[in-house]
Amino acid sequence: MDQGAGAGAGPQRARGRLGAPSSGMRAPGTPWARFSAWLECVCVVTFDLELGQALELVYPSDFQLTDKEKSSICYLSFPDSHSGCLGDTQFSFRIRQCGGQRCPGHAGEKRGDRGAPASLQREPAHYFGYVYFRQVKDSSVKRGYFQKSLVLLSRLPFVRLFQALLGLVAPEFFDKLAPCLEAVCNEIDQWPAPAPGRTLSLPVMGVVLQVHIPSRADTPESGPLEPSGHETLLPASVVLPSVHELDLFRCFRPVLAHVQLLWELMLLGEPLLVLAPSPAVSSEMVLALTSCLQPLKFCCDYRPYFTIHDSEFKEFTTRTQAPPNVVLGVTNPFFIKTLQHWPHILRVGEPKMSGDLPKQVKLKKPSRLKTLDTKPGLYTAYTAHLHRDKALLRRLLKKKRTSDVQTAVLRRHLLELTQSFIIPLEHYMASLMPLQKGIVPWKTPPQIRPFRQDDFLQSLERSGPQLTCVLKGDWLGLYRRFFKSPHFDGWYRQRHREMTQKLEALHLEAICEANIEIWMKDKSEVEVVDLILKLRERLVRAQGHQLPVKEATLKRARLYIDTAISSLPKDLQAVLCPP
Repeated sequence: MDQGAGAGAGPQRARGRLGAPSSGMRAPGTPWARFSAWLECVCVVTFDLELGQALELVYPSDFQLTDKEKSSICYLSFPDSHSGCLGDTQFSFRIRQCGGQRCPGHAGEKRGDRGAPASLQREPAHYFGYVYFRQVKDSSVKRGYFQKSLVLLSRLPFVRLFQALLGLVAPEFFDKLAPCLEAVCNEIDQWPAPAPGRTLSLPVMGVVLQVHIPSRADTPESGPLEPSGHETLLPASVVLPSVHELDLFRCFRPVLAHVQLLWELMLLGEPLLVLAPSPAVSSEMVLALTSCLQPLKFCCDYRPYFTIHDSEFKEFTTRTQAPPNVVLGVTNPFFIKTLQHWPHILRVGEPKMSGDLPKQVKLKKPSRLKTLDTKPGLYTAYTAHLHRDKALLRRLLKKKRTSDVQTAVLRRHLLELTQSFIIPLEHYMASLMPLQKGIVPWKTPPQIRPFRQDDFLQSLERSGPQLTCVLKGDWLGLYRRFFKSPHFDGWYRQRHREMTQKLEALHLEAICEANIEIWMKDKSEVEVVDLILKLRERLVRAQGHQLPVKEATLKRARLYIDTAISSLPKDLQAVLCPP
């Protein structure tokens, strides 16, 4: 391969319109449409003596990245000099897409996202980078080391799937380079779309990855994916238990004693700096922390791995305003000095080999921070609202249990904690919905009543989290702080949007169950035209899966539109139904 190839260079042969610029999701039937349902592009980053990190290749070669995005990918694809990673290492990063939401995606993509859990929908304004980095001694290279990263860029938070894919592809790529990469991309371009609820077989490099794409309809008890039927006969099949779930127990081993406190910090959207010994530990800890709130969507910013070269370094480190709501994973101790004004800093040490649990990090006051030699610990002045679950800690610290069992215990505890917190909010929100008998055909539907925080807090006496959670503590104080967090705003907006859509759907059903001919008898042409336009608008939204409406209701609505149009004079009919 030509080492001096530019960032846009790629394999000589590729399918489709490789000369045409592309900025993201491609419409069905166009070149690379199936590929782009999974990945934006594949990048190769190498170390050049004169340039430093350099983007050697982007594939498909017509995928366009801005200079700022290229720079971020280059710096984030290599461990910084403090990590000393030798051999092969995998980690991940997340970058802001320059120019905001550049590609909303086609209708198929939007429909697919609607069936996915809120926490697993594709990112509209960020890219995930999944990295496989190799650094080995090589006497044929001037510096004496071969240093290269293979990076998968995607909008999907499927860290387990893409790590497994890199584990298969990267070692082969480092041996055979470009031809191998082109073959893999062509295979991915044959994969079925990642539709929520489907179990898929994904062939790549002679291996079949069997995965289940999570759906909102999935239950936590459904358990890991098991091979079934003819799929068990597939050659060299690898069953992935999950596309996104990390080994929580392994990630949280040094902080098990503080998992609940960290859960509260995540729930409240508090700024948190995670200083780790390597990008692998940093990115896994950040992703584990942000997954604590599932099924609640994590609405704050987070960066699994972040460096001083990042384009947002100044934005995140400024002291002219309060620290941003972001979870930042770093490996450079310089950040301890730069961000010592942040309220919460987690310093974790080198991961221990499997076996004995590592020493649990201690809670320490922020004033104990030493900028040069900071010992592992959680540096915070925060006092947890909820009492610690000592029984959980005893279960997690039992040495005889396997990591899989302990991860299941930990995940279940965090899920039940989040559900106990959210269920009272869901119940109160549901009580704000107008009664169905108040929805009448020919009047504007009633409004959803406003969310009154004091009324909600009063309702907790009879329907609070104590009904489903044994933990004692200051639940009221936790809710009061939650109301000020980005997660309350994100949850409320989502629920209000869903309720508004339900209200519109019920109103459409009420209209379709009424007698339109009787209604039209004493109505003016303006009123009939107004009804036609409103029905059409609802119909478009329902067909775009934005309203939960049955097919029978849609057929009735189309019939009503035709009936209403036929009652109008011919000139108006021509305007409403042009040839």
